[in-house]
Amino acid sequence: MSTPRSNEERGIASTAMPESTAAAALAAEGITQPVATQKVTGGYLWGLSLAQFGLFAALLTPVFVSMSLKASQINPAHPEVVVGAVLPIGAFGALLANPLAGALSDRTRTRWGRRRPWMVGGLVVFLASLVWLAFATDQLQLTIGWLVAQISANAVFAALTASFADNVPELQRGKASSVIALAQNVAILAGIYLAVYLVGNIPVLFIAPGILAVVLILIYCFVAKDELPTYRLKKFTWLNLISSFWTNPIKNPDFGFAWWGRFLITFGTFMFTTYRLLYMQKHLGLEEGAAVSAVAFGVLLYTIALMAAAAVSGWVSDRIARRKVFVWASTALTAVGLVILAHADSVGTFYVAEVIMGLAYGVYTAIDTALVVDVLPNADRPGKDLGVINIANALPQSLAPAVGLWLLGVGGTGQNYTLMLWGAGISVLLGALVIFPIKSVR
Repeated sequence: MSTPRSNEERGIASTAMPESTAAAALAAEGITQPVATQKVTGGYLWGLSLAQFGLFAALLTPVFVSMSLKASQINPAHPEVVVGAVLPIGAFGALLANPLAGALSDRTRTRWGRRRPWMVGGLVVFLASLVWLAFATDQLQLTIGWLVAQISANAVFAALTASFADNVPELQRGKASSVIALAQNVAILAGIYLAVYLVGNIPVLFIAPGILAVVLILIYCFVAKDELPTYRLKKFTWLNLISSFWTNPIKNPDFGFAWWGRFLITFGTFMFTTYRLLYMQKHLGLEEGAAVSAVAFGVLLYTIALMAAAAVSGWVSDRIARRKVFVWASTALTAVGLVILAHADSVGTFYVAEVIMGLAYGVYTAIDTALVVDVLPNADRPGKDLGVINIANALPQSLAPAVGLWLLGVGGTGQNYTLMLWGAGISVLLGALVIFPIKSVR
């Protein structure tokens, strides 16, 4: 194990609290290192962008495309049933893995740092699970493989998100949050276009993005700092471990409102994206190949709009030191896009809605990560609290497919996409409203 360096050796400014008192306070909480104060370089931002791109290309390509194609192979008559059953189980695994891995990475002490072991170890298991999914022959195998994939990928994501909080100072969080938003959504676009060319080769469609994720996240592991804190950790207890899943919203109301905002917005958007490909086939009446191509072009338009909005909004947010107005306005606009989709009767209308939602989500994703980090109850313990925030990412992914499937079934046809999309729009609008009470961020 390497010897941790002092704050002075790392060039980190001391706080007003005496060092001995501060160390005691940190040790009592079992937290990590002082908040980042040094600006990150362009090289770090490129490494962060590549890592996010790789992870999301591997994790979300199955969610948006390849899982639906696999479900159509396993149950050609009712692929919605397979998707609606498999994805929630995996998301439940993500719900448990993310905060747990984040908290445990806070406590990890190795010569390679505390975040890198979780990223590298999680990658190995994640790639193996994608191979499993690629060759699954029934719904049970698909369910188990997806559960393992979500657990391992979220262990990687928890460490990656905590590393972001470790390294990026407040004055750069809007810009870095924009970088993350761009990378994640370009990854989705890349995965969908990959599906256009590999629609007949599902094993490669599952495995190739996983190999890319391994390479790109390993690059980030070399680029990012992963320094150990100087205090001694308190003794491990199961009570502390269980507390990894909880941050008191009464004591930390701004954190609670940010959590609910993230939950409701993710819930609404995933209710649509989970069934996007099937929406094109069942609601708009396209053949499988045409549906994949239409989704790919729609996501291309979405991503272009998102990139333009994200590139500008993150920079503006840092300049004017405001977050809330960007978040609530963009989420309200997302709700408008979902309602347009509810009444779409042509591919052209679908494209218009994708552009609207791309602009909205570009602003939202560029700012939301910065807002969340700004309201952390204890910014010195990012792994644990960001893990709790990420429950708001994972839990909706578990609930949204099931609720969406139930709404689709209202009326007896199993294809009530109008009602499902109205439900998604209302959820997103509520997510916009809960941002208003946040007081510690403008």
